[in-house]
Amino acid sequence: MSSCLTLESLALTTPDGTPLFDGLTLSLGRERIGLVGRNGCGKSTLLRAIAGDVEPARGSLSVHGRLGRLAQIADETQTVSEALGAADGLARLARLAAGEGSLEDADLADWTLESRLESVLASTGLRDMPLDTVLSRLSGGERTRVMIARLLLEEPDVLLLDEPTNNLDTDGRAAIAKLLQDWRGGALIASHDRHLLEQMDRIVELSPIGVTVFGGGWSEFREARDAARAQAEADLARSETALRRTQAEAQRAKEKQDRRDKAGRAARAKGDAPKMLLDKRQERAEATAARG
Repeated sequence: MSSCLTLESLALTTPDGTPLFDGLTLSLGRERIGLVGRNGCGKSTLLRAIAGDVEPARGSLSVHGRLGRLAQIADETQTVSEALGAADGLARLARLAAGEGSLEDADLADWTLESRLESVLASTGLRDMPLDTVLSRLSGGERTRVMIARLLLEEPDVLLLDEPTNNLDTDGRAAIAKLLQDWRGGALIASHDRHLLEQMDRIVELSPIGVTVFGGGWSEFREARDAARAQAEADLARSETALRRTQAEAQRAKEKQDRRDKAGRAARAKGDAPKMLLDKRQERAEATAARG
């Protein structure tokens, strides 16, 4: 599998230097990889670093091919052709077809634009969508499909998707799911959408204490994660049991030694009394003899 993206011992931090994660080594081929973790763990920052918007704290990354990011609709007064980024190109082709084009039009003309547009609109379920339709007249799902069509029109090699199903209706989520189902390049997707994550080939979990890579989609990830947690809890329980046993044995040994020490002191005290009495008697005898 040829690599579209390579990350080597990558570490990222927040703008104030707080570590997000460290030691991410990953090679992305023609596959879909999901990024999971708690909010603020660095999923979005990682996508921005790959896109060149953020500098890694350590490590390296290399991209082999064109990156594609799903754009957000900024202006709903645009037409479909404008949102696709194709309005100027189509106008140029129309001028040339009418014999009104300039030399610059001829130099800049994308002669494959119309056929590529037809293909991406068909693949996103927009075959019959008039290109002069204003976005505000479309449903949320249709607008999502327009932006997916724009993404496909750019013919990227690697998709970077950051929470792509957030705030989408059912049709929009279905459009994203179909995009990934049909995608034959590399894709890195940060998401909390379990249904979307089920489509992944691998899942990478980011956290401040480490980076873990799991094979399969959400179900496989959850099973492996739960098994790892259960094992960790069992290991902790065994360690705590062993610690309590060691502490109890140490306490018993201490108590036993304390009893021995107490008995020894008592024995010494009892043994010293007769000696003291004999010494006293000897002193009196010596005193009497001296007087005689």
